[in-house]
Amino acid sequence: MKKLTIAAAFAAATMLATPAHAGNADGKLQVKLLVTGVLPDGKIDKIHINAVGLPATSQTTANDNVVPTLAVEYYAAPNVSIETICCFTQHHVTGAGGIAGADVAQHVLVLPATVTLKYHLDAGPIKPYIGVGPSVFFYFSEKPGATAKALGASTLKMDNKLGLALQGGVDVPLGDGGMGISLDAKKYFMKTTTHFYTAGGVEALSTTHKLDPWVVSGGVYARF
Repeated sequence: MKKLTIAAAFAAATMLATPAHAGNADGKLQVKLLVTGVLPDGKIDKIHINAVGLPATSQTTANDNVVPTLAVEYYAAPNVSIETICCFTQHHVTGAGGIAGADVAQHVLVLPATVTLKYHLDAGPIKPYIGVGPSVFFYFSEKPGATAKALGASTLKMDNKLGLALQGGVDVPLGDGGMGISLDAKKYFMKTTTHFYTAGGVEALSTTHKLDPWVVSGGVYARF
């Protein structure tokens, strides 16, 4: 992950080194290279199946992560655009409350497929914007943690679900050549349901978690 972040920073520096005339401040397409902090919640919202006997006070948290992000944006009108992002972020889930310190889930790789409709304001030298749109989190490589394995879980499946993203940020042009700096924040409203299965295929534990991450980014853009 560190190598990916360094690569993103190098690509950002390359974009800023590109001659100003390579872009177009009024172009239809804008590409952003960002460094992004993903700050999820991860707490248990509901317990559906509890054959392992989790205490009533059981709770969970998911760790934060920093990843490189690519955002591609199309301007349908001078003040209206559609944006999508591409990144993978990896997390693990640990216990809190009645299961404090428990290793619940590992290697949860998330692809947050998100499309937002954005409205851009003209505030002179800066370009603030707001946006909203749907999102689906796709989960890959999720595995039970050591504590879950000790309780008999051999596999873990997390449901891909539809959620909502609210967005706000600002683009700061650097001259008139279509280059600039971007700061962005998204608040996701997203849940997932986990399914822990034994080696015999029996579902021993199922819980719904409120992820609701903040996703904050900073980087550079080029408009063409």
